[in-house]
Amino acid sequence: MNIIDQRLFKDDTLKNKQITTDTVGDGKLIEGDTINALTKIDDDVVNVGVTSPPYNKQEKHKGWLVKNVVYDVYKDALPEPEYQQNQVNVLDEIYRTTVPGGSFFYNHKIRWNRGNMYHPMDWLRKTKWTVKQEIVWDRMIAGNIRGWRFWQVEERIYWLYKPIGDKLIGKELRSCDAKLTSIWRGVPEDGRKNPHPAPFPIWLPARVIISILEPDTQGTVLDPYIGSGTTAVAAKLLGHKYIGIDRSDAYLEMATDRLDNAQAEMSKIREEQGLHHVQGSFKDRKTKGKHVGKYRNTDDETNIIQPSLLER
Repeated sequence: MNIIDQRLFKDDTLKNKQITTDTVGDGKLIEGDTINALTKIDDDVVNVGVTSPPYNKQEKHKGWLVKNVVYDVYKDALPEPEYQQNQVNVLDEIYRTTVPGGSFFYNHKIRWNRGNMYHPMDWLRKTKWTVKQEIVWDRMIAGNIRGWRFWQVEERIYWLYKPIGDKLIGKELRSCDAKLTSIWRGVPEDGRKNPHPAPFPIWLPARVIISILEPDTQGTVLDPYIGSGTTAVAAKLLGHKYIGIDRSDAYLEMATDRLDNAQAEMSKIREEQGLHHVQGSFKDRKTKGKHVGKYRNTDDETNIIQPSLLER
């Protein structure tokens, strides 16, 4: 790694809580262990985060498909209780770095091993976060004609929320974001175009950032397993700061190259932005006295034109 680059740091060169709102600049990439690197971030710096950690798939022991998911400097094969506790520790440290009212989107999947099912909620309920929503990512991959279970084509994205005081609900989503529903459909990143073993597509962090951060304000976006830099690129192209962590200098080199050439991926961001649109929001329709819900004055139902889904 070229440490001369002002975006790049090693975790052992930083003091605890050295990355602050004032020092993050346009963005920082930190090479090191996730927990150690997170201690270098001050309290209440991050506005929103998104990540997909290693899934503890036990690498080659899980079949022909999973054997290709082998990381550069990390062996994805811990005893399950140790893995789950590590994830609790990581998520609680992220909670500390996140501002009250901030969110973190955690991409994981249900796994099976020797007849036992491991569900992300097994450890998410042990963290400090409020679990606000479970989103199903339909990856739209081809099914298989054999197996011990119906072919798993989905992963989960958990919207984790850091409440302000005892207010667990948080603010309402804009209509143009809420209409995207709790099932997100989109294929994974093409492995032939991205050498990282498990990258997610750029629309995914872009959707999170667009939906959660106000369009006219600049926030800080965290990905504690940044890999090839997808989240950082999405944050940069959407006008936000980023903090990315990875223990592999090879992956951070990929991230740096992508950040330097981020404009080449702007068309994918524009495509996602185009989905966040409605003809009339709830607030707009209410202000104009138009239909905003199921119940309405039915005195002259014969003349009522039902609004389309997007207009609602």
